[in-house]
Amino acid sequence: MGKVATLESPINETQLNGTIGIAHTRWATHGAPATENAHPHIANNRVTVVHNGIIENHKALRQQQLEQGFRFTSETDTETVVHQIEHYLQQGQTLTEAVRNSRADFRGAYALGVISPVDPELLVTTRLGSPLVIGLGADENFIASDTAALLPYTNRFIFLKDGDLAEIRRDSVLIFDEHNSPVEREIHTSKLSAEATELGPYAHYMLKEIYEQPNAIAETLEGRIHNGAVMAGIFGHEAAAIFQQTQQIQIVACGTSYHAGMVAKYWFERILELPCFVDVASEFRYRHPVLREGTLTVTLSQSGETADTLAALAEVKKRGFDQTLAICNVAESSLVRESKLTLMTHAGPEIGVASTKAFTTQLVALLLLILAIGKEQKSLPEQEEREIIDALQQLPRQIEQVLNSDKPIQQMATQFADKEHALFLGRNRMYPIAMEGSLKLKEISYIHAEAYPAGELKHGPLALVDAKMPIVAVAPSDLLMDKLLSNLEEVRSRNGQLFVFTDTESHFESSDQIHTLAVTEPASYYTAPIIFTIPLQLLAYHVALIKGTDVDQPRNLAKSVTVE
Repeated sequence: MGKVATLESPINETQLNGTIGIAHTRWATHGAPATENAHPHIANNRVTVVHNGIIENHKALRQQQLEQGFRFTSETDTETVVHQIEHYLQQGQTLTEAVRNSRADFRGAYALGVISPVDPELLVTTRLGSPLVIGLGADENFIASDTAALLPYTNRFIFLKDGDLAEIRRDSVLIFDEHNSPVEREIHTSKLSAEATELGPYAHYMLKEIYEQPNAIAETLEGRIHNGAVMAGIFGHEAAAIFQQTQQIQIVACGTSYHAGMVAKYWFERILELPCFVDVASEFRYRHPVLREGTLTVTLSQSGETADTLAALAEVKKRGFDQTLAICNVAESSLVRESKLTLMTHAGPEIGVASTKAFTTQLVALLLLILAIGKEQKSLPEQEEREIIDALQQLPRQIEQVLNSDKPIQQMATQFADKEHALFLGRNRMYPIAMEGSLKLKEISYIHAEAYPAGELKHGPLALVDAKMPIVAVAPSDLLMDKLLSNLEEVRSRNGQLFVFTDTESHFESSDQIHTLAVTEPASYYTAPIIFTIPLQLLAYHVALIKGTDVDQPRNLAKSVTVE
C-alpha cells in the first residue's frame, strides 16, 4: 500500500533474487488498495499473474471456480484470471496454451503478464483493449504498459496488437496473432531519453511540465508552419481530400482533453462557420449520436490509450464513418494506429496525473487543424490566417511571460488554504478554460470546485456565494469584458472573494474583495485560452502545496484511464 518507495525497504531486507519477475503498480478497480488485493496473484504456487484492465464477467467466473474447488484470497477480478489459467494447466496444457484458452473465457479488457515454475524462464503476455509494450534489451526483455517505464533500460519496443500473445524469454520474443499464427511486429526505436522522464531541478513533475510548455508548444509548431502558412500533409497524405469534404466536426474526448474540444467548438464555429459537436467519450456511443456524411471525427487524448475514447472511435468506424483524426501525444498508441489521420502534439512525456502541457499543445494542434481545413476549403480569409499564425508563433514567448507571475500566484494561493469549495467563471471560449481550472484545483488540492459561464450566475450558483466561497474569474480584455464586470459585481455585492486573472488593459481594480492579477499583455482572440490556462495551473499547484496533498499522484486517480 502507498508509494512504490515504501516497498523498497522490506524488499531490500529479503534475499529475493532471480532471473524473471512480474509486478504491477495497481489502480484499484475491484477491492480496496490493500495487501490482499495487491498484484501479482498466485494460484496453487503454479501460476502468477499481473493484470491491467477489467474482467467484466468475473462474478460468473468466480462462482464457477468456487465450484471447481478454487479458494479466493482477494476481492479482485484478477484472481479469476490466475485460477482460470491454473484450471487449464491442470488439464496438462502448456503455459502458453493455458493462457490462450483462458482468454476465450474472459469478457472485458486486459493486458496480462504470466509466469509459472512449470516453465521457469518463460513470460507469457497478451492484450485486448489495454495497452502493452515489449521492450527489447541486451540478453533481457521486458513488458510494460508504457514506453516511459522502460526508457532507462531500452529504446527498442514492440507494440502488440489486440489479440496478440507473446512468449518472452531473455533471448527471444515469439508473437502469435489472435488466430494463433506466428507473426512479426515492427520494432520501433524511441527517440525519447530516460532524462525526459526525470524531475531535474523541479520539486514535482507537474511544476516541471508547466514550465516546459513554451518549449512543448514550440516543438508542436516546429515543421508545421512555413512562410506564414500551414504546411501541406502534416495531418497525413489523405488529409486534403478529407478536409475538402468536411461539413461538420465531431470531437470526442475525456477529462482535460474534453475541455480542449470545448474551446475548439468556439473556434470552429466562429472562424470556419463549421458546425462542431463535442462529446464526453464515455457518453458518446450510448446516446446514439447522429453522424452525417461529411463528418470528421476528431479524438483527443494525451496517452492514446483512454478506453472510452478508443471505444467511441471503434463505434464511429463500425457505423461506416472512417473519416477520423487523432490528436495525441504518443505516436505508438492505439488511438493513433486506429485513426486515418493523425497529428502528434510533441509535448514529450507527461508524468503528472494532472495534465498541463498535453492540454495546451492539444489546443495548438486544434488551431493548426482549423488552419488546414480553412485552407483546403478556401473559407479562411488570408488576413485572418496570418493573424492566427502570428498569434501561434508568439505563443511560446507569451507563456514565458505568464510564468513570471508565479510568485504573486503563490501568494494568492495562500487565501485558499482553509477553503473547501470554489467557483470558476468565464465567458465564451474562456468558459472551458474555467472548467479546466476547476478540474485542476479539485484534482490535486481536493477542494470541491465547479465552473460556470459567468452569465449563469443568477441561475443558481449565486446562492452559494458568501465570504467563504472564493470565485476565480478568467477575464481577458475582449468584447465581453463589460458583461463580465457586471457578473462579478453581483458576486462582490454578496461578499464573495474574487480572484481575477486578466491582462494589462483590463478595467479591474483590486480591493479587499477583488484580487486582480494581470498575467499577460492583451492576447489574441485565438490564443488567449491557451495563455490564460497557465495561471490556473499554477494556482492549483500552489494551493495543493499549501494543502499538503500529493501533487503528482492525487488519490484515487490514474494518469491513463485504460478501463471503461
